[in-house]
Amino acid sequence: MAQLDCIVDSCVYNKSECCCKGDIMVGGKHAHHEDDTCCESFSEKRGDSYTSALEHPCKTISIDCEASKCVYNSNYKCFAQHVDIKGSGASDCRETACATFKER
Repeated sequence: MAQLDCIVDSCVYNKSECCCKGDIMVGGKHAHHEDDTCCESFSEKRGDSYTSALEHPCKTISIDCEASKCVYNSNYKCFAQHVDIKGSGASDCRETACATFKER
């Protein structure tokens, strides 16, 4: 489990820069740079969005990861101790990125 800081304030799962989803998927199968990755779990917050009644923001979270060229990826799991997800104001998952990505 990684400590997650997420600044994607437009995501329905974001509360106080923590994630309420429980686990996330980072995409970027062919990533060479952090901007080649994305948070595939992103879901845009809308004015009439439903927020989970279980809304429990967590600082630590399980991260599945497709970015196989990242030094922190082992068997499609992220083993970084701290992960930053960027993309403030995103309206699509492609506007987010794993800022912790580091190519092997």
